[in-house]
Amino acid sequence: MNLSRLTIRARITGGSLIIAILISIVAGVIVFGQVQRIVRDGQVRVLDGIEGQYVTAITHDDTQEMDPPGPGQLVAVVDPTGAAVVDTLPAPLATEVTTLAAEPDGVRRVGDYLVQSTTVSVDGGIWHVATATVADDGVMNEVALVLVASLAIINIAFGASAWLISSSALRPVTRLRRSAEELMVAPGTDLLPVGPAHDEIAELAATLNELIGDLRASAERERQVVSDASHEFRTPLAIIQTRLELAQRESTTLGEMRTDVAAAQKTLMRLSSLATSMLELSRIDAQTAPGRASASELAEELADGADRGRQRAAGRDIRIDYHSVIEDPALIVCVSESDFGRVCDNLVNNALDALGTTGTIELRLTRESWHLRLSVSDDGGGMADAYVPHAFDRFSRESSARTTGGAGLGLPIVAGIAAVSGGEVTLHNEPGVGLRVDVTFPLAADG
Repeated sequence: MNLSRLTIRARITGGSLIIAILISIVAGVIVFGQVQRIVRDGQVRVLDGIEGQYVTAITHDDTQEMDPPGPGQLVAVVDPTGAAVVDTLPAPLATEVTTLAAEPDGVRRVGDYLVQSTTVSVDGGIWHVATATVADDGVMNEVALVLVASLAIINIAFGASAWLISSSALRPVTRLRRSAEELMVAPGTDLLPVGPAHDEIAELAATLNELIGDLRASAERERQVVSDASHEFRTPLAIIQTRLELAQRESTTLGEMRTDVAAAQKTLMRLSSLATSMLELSRIDAQTAPGRASASELAEELADGADRGRQRAAGRDIRIDYHSVIEDPALIVCVSESDFGRVCDNLVNNALDALGTTGTIELRLTRESWHLRLSVSDDGGGMADAYVPHAFDRFSRESSARTTGGAGLGLPIVAGIAAVSGGEVTLHNEPGVGLRVDVTFPLAADG
């Protein structure tokens, strides 16, 4: 039987019923054994009462004329010579009087009778007293029947109760499923219903609502990214098309044609940079585990990043300095060398855009506790305070331009790489003075 095909209600009810049946069997055996013991003890007390007068008479040497037993009392008294002084045992036991008398003291079952043998030693020899009573099998059968019937009724009632209770407990789940089906058919802003009870199902509904909210936010971000990307691509493509049309139709000299083609080529480079940035963001979003690099490798990449920045700043009065303060260059950091280089390049590019023709950029790599910190600062006037909360939004650009000519993807790429590595990005903005961006990368646990 494939239990996975059963409903949760059926599995709960079936499992509860099986447990109840097992408990009932154990309880029934215990109860039946106790009743059986009580009945047997009662019969033994009856036998003790019957034999008591004869044991007393033998002990006091009053055996000349023993009183006959009462009506229905079954007893046999055997003297030391083996003769039966008293014998009221029924026919099935009468032929075994001597044998029963010779049995060791105690109670035993003989046929349909419960027989007790007792030995009494006196000066005249050893006497034997055997008493018997009919075993109450009928009573025990009735007890067994009552137990079976009672436990069966209890188990049926327990199974029905388990079914009703599980149905009641799972009713909110049914509502959740129906609400989820409605949300699938007609997506909107509604959420799954959360019941008033603070139980596991309410917690599940709240968690699912958080998931739905995250999925909707993610879908909205994707739609926004597609919309922004479409806009970003459309403008350069339109410029390229216009420039090429001008070069084809209106350029009268080779110089004019070269000017239009150069302008189109410049726009194409921006378009290519935008596509590269979007591919980079896509790769970061799909990345689930950070890379690894030693602190010495990151220090070398920091120097290379500063050199690349100097090349881009050629012809401008901009100084780019770097400092690496790492005591243990063998430390392993949770970021790849290439990703660290991208972070350096994006931050330096943003700083170059903010500086214009003159200024200073400083890159610093230090260890702080269990992470490395990359700090990139400039004196390019900082950001507007109103823009800081949106600095990490994709395609966001400050109107006065720290991202002049860019698509607003530099800081989002930095934040994405930091997030994959388990670090974070912090902006220290001083409007009118400059900006410092701190990026942390945690050390590897086995490093």
